[in-house]
Amino acid sequence: MNGPPIRGRNFTISEEKIMKVNMGAVDRTIRVLAAIVIAVLYFTDQITGLAAGILGLFAVIFLITSLVGFCPLYAPFKFSTKKVSSPKVG
Repeated sequence: MNGPPIRGRNFTISEEKIMKVNMGAVDRTIRVLAAIVIAVLYFTDQITGLAAGILGLFAVIFLITSLVGFCPLYAPFKFSTKKVSSPKVG
């Protein structure tokens, strides 16, 4: 995506401001599995009350970040678990 910035009536979005994938397949898989475990614990009444609410919120966040492949907590630190593809030779 090396085109010109997207311009709107009252905004400009440059390439630097767009969410870039910063999560690798293993990271995403672990988050989805954690969300599934939390859901199973909730629906089997192993967690209840405030703990269920907090863990449920984490599960939703894990699922959303896994689906979009972007973790906002990684961005300020320029951290990424995504594999960098090496250029093909020849």
